[in-house]
Order: sequence, then C-alpha cells, then structure tokens
Amino acid sequence: MLRNDYEGQICSIARSLELIGERWSLLVIREVFHGRRKFNEMQRSLGVARNVLAARLQRLVDQDILERRPYSEHPERYEYFLTEKGLDLWPVMVSLMHWGDEHEPLPGGPPMLVVHKGECGGVVDDRRICTSCGKPLTVREARAVEGPGMAPAIEALASAAA
Repeated sequence: MLRNDYEGQICSIARSLELIGERWSLLVIREVFHGRRKFNEMQRSLGVARNVLAARLQRLVDQDILERRPYSEHPERYEYFLTEKGLDLWPVMVSLMHWGDEHEPLPGGPPMLVVHKGECGGVVDDRRICTSCGKPLTVREARAVEGPGMAPAIEALASAAA
C-alpha cells in the first residue's frame, strides 16, 4: 500500500499534496466550488463510494479546507462550504482545469468554463483574467458554467454504456 505522506521531503508541493493529494480530494473540492454542497449531491455527481466520500469530506474538514454546517436535524444532515483556506485553492483549480483542457482536450471543447460573474460575463483565462474586459478576477467574481464539450461528452458516455 502506498503511503500518503512525503517523509523527508522539504518541499511546499509535498506538504500541499499531504492535504489535497489523495484521490478524490480535489474533485470533492471542485464539487463544492460548483455549488454541490450536500453529501448526496456530491456522491451522485462523482459516483464515488459513500465511505470514500465521507472520509475525504472529514479529512478536508479536519484540515480546515471545508466547513460543515447543519441543514437538517432529523435526520442530521450537513452542507459543506469552503473556508478561506479552501477558497485559496481557486487559482490551483482554474490552472488544473485549463491545463487539462489544453493537454487532454475533449473533442467538443471544454466541459466547463469559468466566467466573469455579473459584470461582462467574459470567459476567464488560465491566469484568472477576464478575456472580455481584461480584469484580474478573484474567486468571488467568477463562476463555473457548462462548456461546449459537456453535452457531447455526456452523449458519448451514454452511448458507451448502452
């Protein structure tokens, strides 16, 4: 079994990977960025085993990347929100998304786009700058929307499953 720490590594990347480098962790964070904050929403979207999702959520809460807030007492249920530490991962997420779109593109185009929220609606580039108005953006000024590659990718998955 592979260890999940990087003993002996004096490296900021290694320390970061100890927190967010486990399989599914960044995808769980992506789900919260996309507004899927409830366990069942995340589980349905990711298709991950419930025990794995529960473990990743707990680890992200323990590491102060996510905050758990109750939304139902009977039964006891929680929503998950990004803390400031979690919101600081936005540049990483945008960079990874653009890197994947560049180096592992889908035939129909990107499945998701990040756009300038409210103002001009322009697409956000890999440096988090609005391609329409040129404004450098923060996480609170942008949102993710479905891109041109989403529908063809879903159709391809459905065809492969049939």
